[in-house]
Amino acid sequence: MAGFPLARPGMRVGLFGGSFDPPHAGHVHVTKWAMKGFGLDRVWWLVSPGNPIKPDAPADLGRRLAAARAIMRRPRVEVTDLEARLGTRATADTLAALRRRYPGVRFVWLMGADNLATFHRWGRWQEIMSLVPVGVLARPGDQLRAGLSPAACRFARWRLPASRARALPFAQPPAWCLLTGRMLDLSSSELRALGVWRR
Repeated sequence: MAGFPLARPGMRVGLFGGSFDPPHAGHVHVTKWAMKGFGLDRVWWLVSPGNPIKPDAPADLGRRLAAARAIMRRPRVEVTDLEARLGTRATADTLAALRRRYPGVRFVWLMGADNLATFHRWGRWQEIMSLVPVGVLARPGDQLRAGLSPAACRFARWRLPASRARALPFAQPPAWCLLTGRMLDLSSSELRALGVWRR
Protein backbone atom coordinates (compact mmCIF):
# COMPACT_ATOMS: atom_id res chain seq x y z
CA MET A 1 0.00 0.00 0.00
CA ALA A 2 1.34 3.40 -0.99
CA GLY A 3 -0.04 6.46 0.78
CA PHE A 4 -3.39 6.30 2.52
CA PRO A 5 -6.07 3.67 1.89
CA LEU A 6 -9.22 4.69 0.06
CA ALA A 7 -12.62 4.80 1.75
CA ARG A 8 -15.87 6.39 0.67
CA PRO A 9 -18.37 8.09 3.00
CA GLY A 10 -20.76 5.49 4.38
CA MET A 11 -18.25 2.63 4.23
CA ARG A 12 -17.93 0.52 7.38
CA VAL A 13 -14.24 0.18 8.22
CA GLY A 14 -12.84 -1.77 11.15
CA LEU A 15 -9.60 -0.48 12.65
CA PHE A 16 -7.46 -3.22 14.15
CA GLY A 17 -4.46 -1.67 15.87
CA GLY A 18 -1.48 -3.26 17.51
CA SER A 19 2.21 -3.99 17.41
CA PHE A 20 1.75 -7.21 15.40
CA ASP A 21 5.06 -8.36 16.87
CA PRO A 22 4.70 -10.87 15.24
CA PRO A 23 1.45 -11.11 13.29
CA HIS A 24 -0.11 -14.58 13.51
CA ALA A 25 -3.12 -16.73 12.62
CA GLY A 26 -5.05 -15.37 15.62
CA HIS A 27 -4.96 -11.88 14.10
CA VAL A 28 -6.25 -13.28 10.81
CA HIS A 29 -9.03 -15.21 12.58
CA VAL A 30 -10.18 -12.16 14.56
CA THR A 31 -10.17 -10.02 11.42
CA LYS A 32 -12.38 -12.41 9.45
CA TRP A 33 -14.66 -12.86 12.47
CA ALA A 34 -15.02 -9.08 12.93
CA MET A 35 -15.78 -8.50 9.25
CA LYS A 36 -18.61 -11.01 9.31
CA GLY A 37 -19.91 -10.33 12.82
CA PHE A 38 -20.00 -6.53 12.57
CA GLY A 39 -20.86 -6.37 8.87
CA LEU A 40 -17.73 -4.45 7.87
CA ASP A 41 -16.79 -3.48 4.32
CA ARG A 42 -13.08 -3.28 5.11
CA VAL A 43 -10.61 -3.83 7.94
CA TRP A 44 -7.43 -1.82 8.21
CA TRP A 45 -4.60 -3.23 10.28
CA LEU A 46 -2.85 -0.32 11.98
CA VAL A 47 0.66 -1.66 12.55
CA SER A 48 1.92 0.65 15.27
CA PRO A 49 5.38 2.25 15.28
CA GLY A 50 5.40 1.48 19.03
CA ASN A 51 3.00 0.86 21.89
CA PRO A 52 3.07 3.72 24.45
CA ILE A 53 2.07 1.40 27.33
CA LYS A 54 4.59 -1.37 26.60
CA PRO A 55 8.14 -0.93 27.94
CA ASP A 56 9.98 -2.84 25.19
CA ALA A 57 10.31 -1.49 21.65
CA PRO A 58 8.83 -3.79 18.99
CA ALA A 59 10.69 -5.20 16.02
CA ASP A 60 11.43 -2.90 13.07
CA LEU A 61 8.22 -1.46 11.58
CA GLY A 62 9.13 -2.46 8.03
CA ARG A 63 9.72 -6.04 9.09
CA ARG A 64 6.39 -6.22 10.93
CA LEU A 65 4.53 -4.70 7.96
CA ALA A 66 6.08 -7.22 5.58
CA ALA A 67 5.20 -10.13 7.87
CA ALA A 68 1.64 -8.84 8.32
CA ARG A 69 1.14 -8.49 4.56
CA ALA A 70 2.48 -12.01 4.04
CA ILE A 71 -0.01 -13.55 6.47
CA MET A 72 -3.07 -11.35 5.79
CA ARG A 73 -3.89 -11.81 2.13
CA ARG A 74 -7.52 -10.79 1.69
CA PRO A 75 -8.76 -8.17 -0.78
CA ARG A 76 -10.89 -6.33 1.80
CA VAL A 77 -8.12 -6.09 4.42
CA GLU A 78 -5.34 -3.50 4.17
CA VAL A 79 -2.19 -3.67 6.25
CA THR A 80 -1.14 -0.09 6.94
CA ASP A 81 1.44 2.08 8.66
CA LEU A 82 -1.17 4.81 9.17
CA GLU A 83 0.04 5.85 12.61
CA ALA A 84 3.54 6.43 11.26
CA ARG A 85 2.11 8.42 8.35
CA LEU A 86 -0.18 10.45 10.61
CA GLY A 87 2.53 10.98 13.21
CA THR A 88 0.31 9.65 16.01
CA ARG A 89 1.03 7.14 18.77
CA ALA A 90 -1.98 7.43 21.09
CA THR A 91 -5.11 5.68 19.85
CA ALA A 92 -7.31 8.69 20.64
CA ASP A 93 -5.10 10.91 18.43
CA THR A 94 -5.12 8.33 15.63
CA LEU A 95 -8.91 8.07 15.68
CA ALA A 96 -9.37 11.85 15.72
CA ALA A 97 -6.99 12.21 12.75
CA LEU A 98 -8.73 9.46 10.76
CA ARG A 99 -12.16 10.97 11.36
CA ARG A 100 -10.88 14.29 10.01
CA ARG A 101 -9.26 12.68 6.98
CA TYR A 102 -12.22 10.40 6.17
CA PRO A 103 -15.44 12.31 6.92
CA GLY A 104 -18.52 10.12 6.69
CA VAL A 105 -16.66 6.80 7.01
CA ARG A 106 -18.16 4.60 9.73
CA PHE A 107 -15.10 3.49 11.69
CA VAL A 108 -15.24 0.74 14.33
CA TRP A 109 -12.30 0.19 16.68
CA LEU A 110 -11.59 -3.55 17.03
CA MET A 111 -9.97 -5.16 20.04
CA GLY A 112 -9.71 -8.49 21.78
CA ALA A 113 -11.40 -9.07 25.12
CA ASP A 114 -7.93 -9.10 26.71
CA ASN A 115 -7.58 -5.44 25.70
CA LEU A 116 -11.01 -4.53 27.06
CA ALA A 117 -9.98 -6.04 30.40
CA THR A 118 -7.12 -3.51 30.65
CA PHE A 119 -8.66 -0.73 28.57
CA HIS A 120 -8.90 1.59 31.60
CA ARG A 121 -5.07 1.75 31.58
CA TRP A 122 -4.99 3.18 28.06
CA GLY A 123 -4.43 6.91 27.69
CA ARG A 124 -7.74 8.80 27.27
CA TRP A 125 -9.69 5.55 27.08
CA GLN A 126 -13.02 7.24 27.74
CA GLU A 127 -12.34 9.62 24.86
CA ILE A 128 -11.72 6.62 22.58
CA MET A 129 -15.16 5.28 23.50
CA SER A 130 -16.70 8.65 22.63
CA LEU A 131 -15.02 8.84 19.21
CA VAL A 132 -16.04 5.56 17.51
CA PRO A 133 -18.02 2.40 18.27
CA VAL A 134 -15.87 -0.40 19.70
CA GLY A 135 -16.12 -4.03 18.60
CA VAL A 136 -14.73 -6.54 21.09
CA LEU A 137 -13.92 -10.14 20.21
CA ALA A 138 -13.63 -12.84 22.85
CA ARG A 139 -10.22 -14.26 23.69
CA PRO A 140 -9.56 -17.52 25.54
CA GLY A 141 -9.68 -16.93 29.29
CA ASP A 142 -10.44 -13.21 29.05
CA GLN A 143 -14.17 -13.06 28.43
CA LEU A 144 -15.28 -12.90 32.09
CA ARG A 145 -12.49 -10.49 33.03
CA ALA A 146 -13.47 -8.23 30.14
CA GLY A 147 -17.14 -8.25 31.09
CA LEU A 148 -16.29 -7.17 34.64
CA SER A 149 -13.63 -4.64 33.67
CA PRO A 150 -13.83 -0.95 34.65
CA ALA A 151 -14.45 -0.01 31.01
CA ALA A 152 -17.29 -2.53 30.61
CA CYS A 153 -18.89 -1.35 33.85
CA ARG A 154 -18.46 2.35 33.04
CA PHE A 155 -20.08 1.93 29.62
CA ALA A 156 -22.51 -0.88 30.46
CA ARG A 157 -25.60 1.06 29.39
CA TRP A 158 -24.17 1.55 25.89
CA ARG A 159 -23.44 -2.13 25.24
CA LEU A 160 -25.21 -3.63 22.24
CA PRO A 161 -26.26 -7.28 22.51
CA ALA A 162 -24.45 -9.67 20.19
CA SER A 163 -27.73 -10.13 18.29
CA ARG A 164 -27.38 -6.50 17.13
CA ALA A 165 -23.66 -6.67 16.31
CA ARG A 166 -24.16 -5.68 12.67
CA ALA A 167 -25.78 -2.42 13.83
CA LEU A 168 -22.57 -1.39 15.63
CA PRO A 169 -21.03 0.60 12.72
CA PHE A 170 -24.19 2.74 12.60
CA ALA A 171 -24.39 3.34 16.36
CA GLN A 172 -23.67 6.75 17.83
CA PRO A 173 -20.69 6.45 20.21
CA PRO A 174 -20.30 5.53 22.93
CA ALA A 175 -21.37 2.08 21.76
CA TRP A 176 -19.71 -1.30 22.05
CA CYS A 177 -20.44 -4.96 21.46
CA LEU A 178 -18.74 -8.18 22.59
CA LEU A 179 -18.82 -11.16 20.24
CA THR A 180 -18.21 -14.66 21.49
CA GLY A 181 -17.49 -17.70 19.36
CA ARG A 182 -14.69 -19.97 18.18
CA MET A 183 -11.34 -18.66 19.44
CA LEU A 184 -7.69 -19.31 18.65
CA ASP A 185 -5.38 -19.44 21.65
CA LEU A 186 -2.39 -17.60 20.16
CA SER A 187 -0.50 -14.51 21.26
CA SER A 188 2.47 -12.59 19.92
CA SER A 189 4.23 -12.66 23.29
CA GLU A 190 4.02 -16.47 23.39
CA LEU A 191 5.46 -16.74 19.89
CA ARG A 192 8.36 -14.50 20.89
CA ALA A 193 8.93 -16.59 24.04
CA LEU A 194 9.05 -19.75 21.91
CA GLY A 195 11.70 -18.19 19.69
CA VAL A 196 9.42 -18.22 16.63
CA TRP A 197 9.97 -14.46 16.17
CA ARG A 198 13.06 -12.58 17.27
CA ARG A 199 13.28 -8.81 17.55
